[in-house]
Amino acid sequence: MHEPNPQHDEVFAAVKAHVEPRDVATRDAASLLRAAWDGMIAQLEDARNAIDDPKLWPPPATPRNLAEGYRYVLGFLYGSLSRCLGPTPEFPYFVRAIQPLNRSTIDNCDALYLMAPIDGNHSYTIRGRAGDTSAWRGETAPTGVRKAPHYVIFEAPSGYSGESGSLKELKPGSRINCAELDSTELKVEPDGSFEILLAPEKPPGYEGNFMLTRGSRTRTHKDGSSETREYVSQLVMLRELFSDWENEELLELFIYRNDLLGKPMPPYTPEVAAKQIADIGRFTRNQVHFWNEFYAVVCECYGDMNGDGRCFMPRNEFNQPNAASLATAGGMATNVYCGGIFELAPDEALVVELHQPVEPVYIGFSLGNMWGESLDFANYQSSLGGLQAHRDADNVYRFVIAHSDPGIANWLDTTGQPEGYMAVRWAYPVKPKDNLPWATAKKVPLTEVRQHLPTDTRLITPEERRHQIAIRQEHVQRRYRQH
Repeated sequence: MHEPNPQHDEVFAAVKAHVEPRDVATRDAASLLRAAWDGMIAQLEDARNAIDDPKLWPPPATPRNLAEGYRYVLGFLYGSLSRCLGPTPEFPYFVRAIQPLNRSTIDNCDALYLMAPIDGNHSYTIRGRAGDTSAWRGETAPTGVRKAPHYVIFEAPSGYSGESGSLKELKPGSRINCAELDSTELKVEPDGSFEILLAPEKPPGYEGNFMLTRGSRTRTHKDGSSETREYVSQLVMLRELFSDWENEELLELFIYRNDLLGKPMPPYTPEVAAKQIADIGRFTRNQVHFWNEFYAVVCECYGDMNGDGRCFMPRNEFNQPNAASLATAGGMATNVYCGGIFELAPDEALVVELHQPVEPVYIGFSLGNMWGESLDFANYQSSLGGLQAHRDADNVYRFVIAHSDPGIANWLDTTGQPEGYMAVRWAYPVKPKDNLPWATAKKVPLTEVRQHLPTDTRLITPEERRHQIAIRQEHVQRRYRQH
């Protein structure tokens, strides 16, 4: 037994008196915050259940899938913390919506995803500065300059994909993009600076870069009746796509609500903190549950779900090209997507061809695991963009997906995953009415890969491959720098 210690008891009593609520307002705040915290923990536990509860549509359990599942859930928690504890619609700033610490949604390895919350009933301004923007005008940059991202697009959606935790949010009319503005349209000054006005209405005579933050859509129902719905932007989403990883730099950005520029943010309150805590749990839980179900039911990654005898994401094949829509849970507005799932034994390879009869402004091809996380694209060549990959003389990109390096320049590394997503993106600011791009895949023995490629296929040495990985490692550190 411990001997009584009067001095210890006095200190404990003093600390207790210091921390215990001494008035009604403080007791109420303590109760509010503790309830919010307990609710968040319950939501996080529900998110964790999606790792291994079959009713919540997780990938097949393997040691690696389970480990990556826990990382995946923690990644959504990380993203929710960044989003909820920082910017507000009154005092916004851009945060990373997806990054290596919270990869998800079959993300694009070439993209820096940024978001800033807004209230589309108010006016905002984005000020930015870019490096050389020759690529935005279809031109070639001078040698030796630091370049802007190859392609950039701003969007003002009325909601965030996966927020509800239910596939019901995919029904027509649930949300819209109130506006899009990409780098082919963005007006930029000679020094690379630009400014974008976001507002519910365009000012008379305004000729600068503009994005509408309120909109309406009229839908006609099956019975012939129509319904008009109003939408308000809740966020600005920005994608910066990089193709020349060695020479392209991030944008400089500053966003503010016009009537609050220079004014102080109100003091922090228990009500604000409780809402943030609740949102962190809710966003994490709902995003994990939504995307698990999306992959299983909409993408049909584990089998035919609608009874048509095929899967939307076929194995060792690609589906038909489709434009970004609610059916793709959003996606970049100017993209045409094509996807499938690779499933390969150690001695097998997949020979992939990308055909683009109409040239897009951007091409990207990347691999992901079955959680929808992009594979490690810094330390492995698990993705290639249009400027990184070799294009054959017949305008076809040919890739080899395999577990080991076949000595082909256009090799995509599975990082040892026996199965995973294949995602192709072609960006078209004006989508072609005909002649959409497409992709094909053919499984072959790894030892026979070169028999299925042109004789002039570009080969690569181990030293050259190591140099390519070094470029990737340096670029990814730059793209996601914390300093």
